[in-house]
Amino acid sequence: MSVALASQLREGTKKSHTMAENTGFVSCFLKGVVDKMSYRRLVANLYVLYSAMEEEIGRLKDHPVVGPIAFDALNRKAVLEQDMAFYFGSDWRQQLQPTPGAVEYVNRVRQVARETPELLVGHHYTRYIGDLSGGQILKNIAQKAMNLGEHDGLRFYEFDAIDDEKAFKVNYRATLDHLPIDQATADRIVEEANHAFHLNMVMFQELEGNLIAAIGKVLFGFLTRRQRSGSTEVVAA
Repeated sequence: MSVALASQLREGTKKSHTMAENTGFVSCFLKGVVDKMSYRRLVANLYVLYSAMEEEIGRLKDHPVVGPIAFDALNRKAVLEQDMAFYFGSDWRQQLQPTPGAVEYVNRVRQVARETPELLVGHHYTRYIGDLSGGQILKNIAQKAMNLGEHDGLRFYEFDAIDDEKAFKVNYRATLDHLPIDQATADRIVEEANHAFHLNMVMFQELEGNLIAAIGKVLFGFLTRRQRSGSTEVVAA
């Protein structure tokens, strides 16, 4: 039995998607306010997350529900290794310190893979299709905000193995719709996708501290310069 899982995932996660975009970190990011320290912590979090997801999905390639969505073209671990080397240097593995939220996220992915593998579809959809859909826009924002070269520290957003993004997403949605699941399982996958959004929001909220501190530092510097400028004008007068 097949169900229209693609549309159910899209409609069933709209609220969570909006909530994630409205977190301080993502909201600032979309407005072009990107703190490099916060961003590199995000890259570290994403590295441990995608390493876990791709290990578990690779292990389940023969699973009737997980296997069909295991598209190698989506894999992010290898490109994240390049980004990690850019931000942390050649010894980045020794510096790897994921936040508690990232650890919680990884633990959930591994638990699901072990106990109810079909629910990995919710995590896969939430992360990979979101990355593919908004990748180029987010890359351009990060590149401009952090004054980076075209590929420097931005490989995560590059899907070199996918020539036609639109055609790929059409095929991905068709694959979701033909997974051998019933409606009860579809409901649980949508529920898990919403939980995945929640776990993403926890990670984003952890990164807001550094971002707020960076914004405060810039604002303090701006106000200090204004005060000095004002004082000079008073003396000159």
